[in-house]
Amino acid sequence: MQFPVNFGWGAATSAYQIEGAAKEDGRGESVWDTFSHTPGRIRNGDTGDVAADHYHRYAEDLDLMRDLGLRSYRFSISWPRIQPDGTGAANQRGIDFYRRLVDGLHERGISPMATLFHWDLPQTLQDAGGWESRDVAYRFADYAATVFEALGDRVPVWLTINEPKTVVQNGYLFGHHAPGRQDPDAAYLVAHHLQLAHGLAVQALRAEDGAGRIGPAFNLHPCYPADDSPAAAEATRLYDGYENRLYLDSALKGSYPEDVLADLGPTSRMVRGIRDGDLEIISSPVDVLAVQYYTPIYVTANGGTVRRWPTSEASWQQIYPDGMYDILTRVTRDYGPIPLTVTENGLPTPDVLAADGTVEDTGRVTFLRDHLAAAHRAVTDGVPLESFHVWSLLDNFEWAEGYDQRWGLIYIDYPTQRRVLKRSAHWYRQVIADNAV
Repeated sequence: MQFPVNFGWGAATSAYQIEGAAKEDGRGESVWDTFSHTPGRIRNGDTGDVAADHYHRYAEDLDLMRDLGLRSYRFSISWPRIQPDGTGAANQRGIDFYRRLVDGLHERGISPMATLFHWDLPQTLQDAGGWESRDVAYRFADYAATVFEALGDRVPVWLTINEPKTVVQNGYLFGHHAPGRQDPDAAYLVAHHLQLAHGLAVQALRAEDGAGRIGPAFNLHPCYPADDSPAAAEATRLYDGYENRLYLDSALKGSYPEDVLADLGPTSRMVRGIRDGDLEIISSPVDVLAVQYYTPIYVTANGGTVRRWPTSEASWQQIYPDGMYDILTRVTRDYGPIPLTVTENGLPTPDVLAADGTVEDTGRVTFLRDHLAAAHRAVTDGVPLESFHVWSLLDNFEWAEGYDQRWGLIYIDYPTQRRVLKRSAHWYRQVIADNAV
């Protein structure tokens, strides 16, 4: 299965999950520092204080990317490393780190794709209300402008907010992620402010007159009825509204789904929080849409969910490669021919470093091959997919799961920080060399 010429084969990471150096070079505290240091929040009491020590080992990691043949690297910039308190002048040492990283990518022939926000909100802004505060969306725009001014000429693709839905659901509905709230009314006000922050960041890049392209990064879950009943179909439609259309429609069509707004009700904080002109900001024209696909959802007649497929070590992840095809073709069908990039796709496997220095993650190879085959089928059927990024380049701090789950192409032996290419990394290197699966 041959991919288009110049297809952007890549891998992805995020700052808090790999960088470490939590208190170095002027970095401020983030909500994830606070959350991970709160007893009982993270498995085994793990934190991102050291993680994969990428802050100190980035040159070695860049060499590994080059050796894999990566053409694109999707990473995130730590807001508290740039603005320790979330506002004001840039921390030059933070800027310098990302400048070294971006320059190192260019030196190795790898195209940088930078995410502005991958969940590490400065704690000072959380103390001032966090994403429940409309003002934080404007502070994000200021931060984005600072980063664009410093790095804009060196980064060809910018992503604004990573997975706003996960912040909403895990951070404010279920409480599994920072800031650890369980407040549905707050959750969807947060959703609106995250979308507003996205639009303001797009406008900030346009104001800089930068040549870079920009767009959001949404984790999209195809939703299917669990049975053939009309009730299941109706419930699935609303579920899809909360999972997908809430974010896609507002960013790409300039409107929130009417069924979701009706379900929330006119007295909800989100509905009351939408001001005149907000949706025009949110739907500021973008150049690319980043799609992250991990799992399908099967919805019952009463609005619950059931499992239909085997799961990975992550109990929430059903392994269903056809969902990749379905979500990519659905986006193109419903929202037009906007250029797409897959910025996350992967799974955790029970990886063990053998005595001979190898890691046999054959399950990851099978998973990626099957999902790439589905992506190829979507391209063949007209989807304008430009690139594909495996989650993740490195084993890392997997949020509430700490270091129990390994998602990387590259094994990290945490006591020594030794890097070891897994079988999947060697396989992926060949895929890139062949431009084919």
